[in-house]
Amino acid sequence: MGLKVAIQMDPIDAIDIDGDSSFRIAEEAQARGHSLFFYTPDMLAYREGRVLAKGWPLEVRREKGNHFTLGAVAEIDLADWDVVWLRQDPPFDMGYITTTHLLDRIHPETLVVNDPTWVRNWPEKLKVLDYPDLTPPTAIARDLGALTAFKEAHGDVILKPLYGNGGAGVFKLTKEDRNLNSLHELFAGINREPLIMQKFLPDVAKGDKRVILIDGEPVGGINRVPAAGETRSNMHVGGRAEKTELTERDLEICARIGKDLKDHGQVFVGIDVIGGWLTEINVTSPTGLQELERFNGVNVTAKLWEAIEGRVGRA
Repeated sequence: MGLKVAIQMDPIDAIDIDGDSSFRIAEEAQARGHSLFFYTPDMLAYREGRVLAKGWPLEVRREKGNHFTLGAVAEIDLADWDVVWLRQDPPFDMGYITTTHLLDRIHPETLVVNDPTWVRNWPEKLKVLDYPDLTPPTAIARDLGALTAFKEAHGDVILKPLYGNGGAGVFKLTKEDRNLNSLHELFAGINREPLIMQKFLPDVAKGDKRVILIDGEPVGGINRVPAAGETRSNMHVGGRAEKTELTERDLEICARIGKDLKDHGQVFVGIDVIGGWLTEINVTSPTGLQELERFNGVNVTAKLWEAIEGRVGRA
């Protein structure tokens, strides 16, 4: 029997259908006979005990420039649906956090993927702190003195916003670099959030590996190689995806974190590994499905839906 699936995501007209994981998730759901409903995060609302979403019935197709059709606008009660996908991109700000609080009110009777409580409690760059032996030396601070002391201790470092995404605002500072004060001043003028600083890993030149886990089990990975002159490997800033295999170290990391992720409802997760070090655990809106499927010739998204269908069947 087909499921009723609502997808909370950014505007669908602007996506790249050859790379967007949300599109691939919707495409596979449709192929499996599930019905789709699309809405943007700003159309989620709580009203008198009900969690509502205003949006559209959705059909998708792999046709550039004509990749979706919307039905008549409607308001639905998400408690009446089987699955809600939490798929808008960060930044992980108070707007994002508020959507997790609202979706908490329907989960798990309506399965929210990923579990919104733990999406809220485990943002990408903070969940890794549970595994200090797997991660490079890390500091999280707003205080300039704390960041300066870390940089003096570790030499070359990476400085980035704690709740950013897509490689935005990421800086490499060498041991001799004198720009930390200016960058701290810049970030402090934008918001009141701390920054994250990590020891620079030279192996990033060889690539930043994205490993996909479904219900805590690794299903494959892609290597993202920085463009010439870049330290950032994100595809948004020119990184190149290439085929890769999972190493013993990758599998060791997955074995350490997998049960924790599964037990807390993180069905679809993408972790980042550089030179054998875990740098991020992406639970908000992971990417990489289409690249992994192209390289490996395996329908990974079908495995993802099998895990979700299994969870709905046990509810």
